Amino acid sequence: MRKAKFFATLLFSLFSLSFLRAQEEDQYLWLEEVLGQKALEWVKIQNQESTSKLEGVPVFRSIYEKTLEILNSPARIPYVSIYGNYLYNFWRDAEHPRGIWRRTTFEEYKKKEPQWEVILDIDKLAREENENWVWRGAQLLYPNYERALVMLSRGGADASVMREFDIPSKSFVKDGFQLPEAKSSVAWIDRDNIFVGTDFGPGSLTTSGYPRIVKVWKRGTPLEEAKTIYEGKETSVSAGGYRMFSKEGNIDFVVESPTFFTSTYYVFKDGKLIKLEIPPDAEIESFFKGNLLIRLKSDWNIDKKIFKQGSVIVGKFEDILSGKKNFNILIEPTEYSSVQGISRTKNYLLVNMLENVVSKLYRFSFEKDKWSKKEISLGDKGNLSISSTDEERDDFFVNYENFLTPSALYLVSAESMRIEKIKSMPEFFDSSSYKVMQFQAISKDGTKIPYFAVMRKDCNFNGKNPTLLYGYGGFEIALRPSYLSVVGNAWLDKGGVYVVANIRGGGEFGPKWHQAALKKNRHKAFEDFIAVAEDLIKRKITSPEKLGIMGGSNGGLLVGSVSMMRPDLFKAVVCQVPLLDMRRYSKLLAGASWIDEYGDPDDPDMWEYIKTYSPYHNVKKDLKYPKIFFTTSTRDDRVHPGHARKMTAKMKDMGHEVYYYENTEGGHAGAANNQQRAYMTALSYSFLYLQLMVD
Repeated sequence: MRKAKFFATLLFSLFSLSFLRAQEEDQYLWLEEVLGQKALEWVKIQNQESTSKLEGVPVFRSIYEKTLEILNSPARIPYVSIYGNYLYNFWRDAEHPRGIWRRTTFEEYKKKEPQWEVILDIDKLAREENENWVWRGAQLLYPNYERALVMLSRGGADASVMREFDIPSKSFVKDGFQLPEAKSSVAWIDRDNIFVGTDFGPGSLTTSGYPRIVKVWKRGTPLEEAKTIYEGKETSVSAGGYRMFSKEGNIDFVVESPTFFTSTYYVFKDGKLIKLEIPPDAEIESFFKGNLLIRLKSDWNIDKKIFKQGSVIVGKFEDILSGKKNFNILIEPTEYSSVQGISRTKNYLLVNMLENVVSKLYRFSFEKDKWSKKEISLGDKGNLSISSTDEERDDFFVNYENFLTPSALYLVSAESMRIEKIKSMPEFFDSSSYKVMQFQAISKDGTKIPYFAVMRKDCNFNGKNPTLLYGYGGFEIALRPSYLSVVGNAWLDKGGVYVVANIRGGGEFGPKWHQAALKKNRHKAFEDFIAVAEDLIKRKITSPEKLGIMGGSNGGLLVGSVSMMRPDLFKAVVCQVPLLDMRRYSKLLAGASWIDEYGDPDDPDMWEYIKTYSPYHNVKKDLKYPKIFFTTSTRDDRVHPGHARKMTAKMKDMGHEVYYYENTEGGHAGAANNQQRAYMTALSYSFLYLQLMVD
C-alpha cells in the first residue's frame, strides 16, 4: 500500500511539475478553457472593444444589410440532391434562419417557382425542444429513400446527435436508431442495420477525437449489444464503415485512417474482413460496371509498370478482392492538371478536372472492355462542379460559375449530351466594370505560382489600389474561380482589387502540389504566398500600405505566419478560425489528425522546424506588425478557439493593436446562420476598409 501511495504521489508531483513548467512557458493557457468563466469574460471584453470600433465604420451597416440580402435572397439557386423520384434541398432564408429540409419533383424543379414539400423545419424543432439546433445533414436509405439518419448539432459544432427519421410521415422514428452528441460515424447497411462508430466510452476514440471502433447495430437492440467488427489503433485518425450501394451489387467497406492522408481498406463480406492490397495513400473513388476506380497519390510500381501519381486506375473488383493487380489507366494527368472529383450516372462516369486552375468536365463510357471520353463544355475559364447525380438515371446537374459570372445550374444528359439551363443566380453586383487576369509569381525556389486578380477594367497599376489577397495552401484543397457575390459588394464596389493565390499545399495541380508543402516543406506555402504579394507590388497593382491578406483555418495559419515573417509586406490581416500555437495544436481538439500535414511538435527535431513559423512563437514585442483581426467561434470543436484567444492576448500584452471577435456559435464555419455570417462579413470588410481605404 505504501509503495502504491509513493508512486501515486510521485506521478502527481511529476504531473504538477510538468503543468507548472507549461504555465511558465505559456502564461495564456487559461484561455484554452473553452467555457471557463474567466476566459469567457475575457472574450466578452475583446468582442465589445472590437465591435464598438468596427460597427462604427461608415460601410459596416451597408455591407451587413447587403450581405444578408444576398444570403437570404429567394433568387439563390436551391441546389438539390437526387434521391429516386425526388430532389432534396436544405434552405435558409429570413423566414427560416435555421433552415428547412424539403423536396420536390423534377418537373416542379424546372419551374421558375417550384412547389416544395417541407420534410423537417429546424426552426420549429429548435423551438419545440428548446435546443440551438444546426442542420448537419442526412443519409437516405437506398433504394426507396423512405428513411434517413439525420444529424443535428448544438450551435454548429462538429459533434452531433443522430436520429432516425421517417420521410413519408415526416417524423422521427419512435425507438429508432439514435445517438447522443458525439463525433459519430454512421451509415446505412439496410433498413434494420447500420454501421456505427461513436463514443462508446473510455478508449473508444482516437487521440484525434474520432471513432476507432466499428460496429454493426441491429434495430431494436441496445447500442451496448452492437457487434464489434473492427478496432483501429488509438493513434489513428479514425475508423468507420459504409456500404457502397449499387444495382450491380452492394459492397461493404471498413476503412481505418492511420493518418489524415492514408487509409487501409477492408471489404466486409460474409462476416469477414478482406484487406485490399492497394497503396495506403490511394483512395477508392467509385464502383462502375464491375470495376473499382482508385485514385493514386503517389507512383505505384506493379510488375515494372509505373502508374503515376495523380492517376485514376481501374481494375475488376473481384480481381482486387482476390489480391490480383490487373489495373488499367483511366486518367493520367499532366503536370498542370489534376482530378478534382469522380461521379457516376447509370451508364457513364463523370470526371471533373482542373487544367491550369480552370475546370474541365469529361464523360467516360465503358463498352466491350474499352473506355471512351468526351468533353462536356459549358464555358471558358470558370469553375464546373457536379452538383448531383443518381445511379438510376443518366441526367445529372452541373453548376458553372466564375469570379464575375453568377452561378448557373444545368441539367445535362450524359447519354445525348443535351444541356439545359435550369436555374441561374442573378447578378448581385455590376460585373461589367471588372476584369479577371491570371498572373504567375516566381517563388523563392523558382517555382511558378499562378494567381487570379479581379479588378476594374480601368484599374491603374500605380501601386495605390487597396488589394485583398486570399490564400489557403493545405490539405490538397484547390481554390477555384467562384462568383464573388459578397466580395463584389463588400470589396470590389468599394474600389478594391481581389486576388486568389494558388499556392503549394493546395490541390490545384494534384497530389504533388500538395505534398510539396508538407511537414518540413511547409515554408514553401509561405514563400509562395509572399512571392504573390511581392509580385502584386512589383506589377504596381498595389503596395505594402494598400495590401491586406485573408485566410481561414489552415489559411489562418498561413496569414498568421507570413504576417510574422514579413510584417513589412502587409497593412492588414484577417485571420479566421486559425491555427496559431503550433506547439500545442496536436493536443487541442482534432489537432492530432493533422500531424501528417504539419508534423509532430512532440518530436524535438520536428519542433525545431515548426517553431520557425509558428505565429504564436514568433511574435516579437519590438517589431511593428500590420493590424490583425482574429475571428473564431466558441463552438468550434475542430480548431480550438484557444489559438486565436492566446495570440490576441499575447500581442495585446506586447502593446500591439489587435482586433478580436469570437462568435459564441457557428462551429468551424464561424457562423450558425445567415445573420451571423452577414455580421462576421461586415466586421471583416469594415476592418479592411478602415485599414486600406481610409487615408
